[in-house]
Amino acid sequence: MALKGLDIFKLSPKTNCKDCGSPTCMAFCMKVAQGAISIDKCPHMSPEAIAKLSEQTAPPMKTIKVGDFTLGGETVLYRHEKTFVSRCLYSAYVCDGMSDADARIARVGAVDYERIGERMYVELLYVDHCAEQPGDKYLELVGKAKASGRALILGVKDAGLAARALELVKGTPVILNGANESNYEAMNRLASEDIVLGVSAASIEALYETVEKLEALGNKNLILDVGAASIKDAFANAVKIRRAALKNEDRVFGYPSIVNTAALAPGDSHMQAALASLFTARYGSVIVMDEMDYAKALPLYGLRQNLFTDPQKPMKVTPGVYPLNGADENAVCATTVDFALTYFVVSGEIERSGVPVNLLISDAGGYSVLTAWAAGKLSASSIAKFIDENAIESKIKSRTLLIPGKVAVLKGELEAKLPGWKIVVAPNEAVQLVRFLKEFAG
Repeated sequence: MALKGLDIFKLSPKTNCKDCGSPTCMAFCMKVAQGAISIDKCPHMSPEAIAKLSEQTAPPMKTIKVGDFTLGGETVLYRHEKTFVSRCLYSAYVCDGMSDADARIARVGAVDYERIGERMYVELLYVDHCAEQPGDKYLELVGKAKASGRALILGVKDAGLAARALELVKGTPVILNGANESNYEAMNRLASEDIVLGVSAASIEALYETVEKLEALGNKNLILDVGAASIKDAFANAVKIRRAALKNEDRVFGYPSIVNTAALAPGDSHMQAALASLFTARYGSVIVMDEMDYAKALPLYGLRQNLFTDPQKPMKVTPGVYPLNGADENAVCATTVDFALTYFVVSGEIERSGVPVNLLISDAGGYSVLTAWAAGKLSASSIAKFIDENAIESKIKSRTLLIPGKVAVLKGELEAKLPGWKIVVAPNEAVQLVRFLKEFAG
């Protein structure tokens, strides 16, 4: 049961406590109940009480570490309630029954780029063992997968083979996705503190019972496989697991989940991409696909970044000079705000025009054009300051600057602050830029 009401007040009758940084212990207890402060900050509580209360006040979903990656720790079902905590991870899939497994491993690094300060790449590699294949072939594939430099998911249910595979990948972050109703005790003995144990079962009821048994053995470093019997069942299980943990406060299901779209839609890359987007929102913590290419990655990673970014903190691009369409020192300059959506829309339309443009992005607080102007973040002074601090005049020979049409009011002041520059008011809407630039370039 989670901590309720005023029960925590019984722990310490002391008032006006100076040790814990709170005016009174009641105020401290309220902060603990709200999750604003850790219970171990109180010096007057016994270690036993701290241990018990730390577990009770922890998020309903456990936080699981896979190397440098964090999974779980979620407290809400929907992002509008509160920011999601841990972004989902994407994994490529290989098995020892594939004739092109080596080539698939070699292509795992094909997608690797940066978007708004975040690296977008395939974080994990799922190495599956087909029952009809010999163990030596699987171990050979595991060795090759380790060389990819990715964190690994070992899909193997034979405890003996799993032990040999784990020995091969020592030092590599691993999820051992192989525990089920029949082998959970043997697999549990293999899962040390730094190895996350994946649990699957024939039904969600059996999954619940297996997790209970593993917890009784002292293992709470788990990830739950939603299954691959059908897309409908996998989605239902993912939702039921998350709702049980967050709404019903049932900590048996308080673990992140793994979804194998490669098993749900084998050989159908388009369906896998659709399922990956579905489970990014509801509620895969690790999503497995056959392979990732840019056609899938660009929308999928964009969706993930939107979902797992604090909605109270706008996404911003790094201020600087962005040469588009091969712009050199003679290309005209244009400026807009650092709000990521504005940047991608404007830069996309400029690229469509084919006209070389040096796009100047100054720090506008992550606001849209009119909001930044109204807040004083986008002004003639801020633009002139950016040009001066970044030595634009020594880097770019052009003295033409295009400004957004919605802040045409800045034209006169900019001409005063930037003598020698020609200030041109661009269209109000980005979609009008293609025609405008082509006509402007003559």
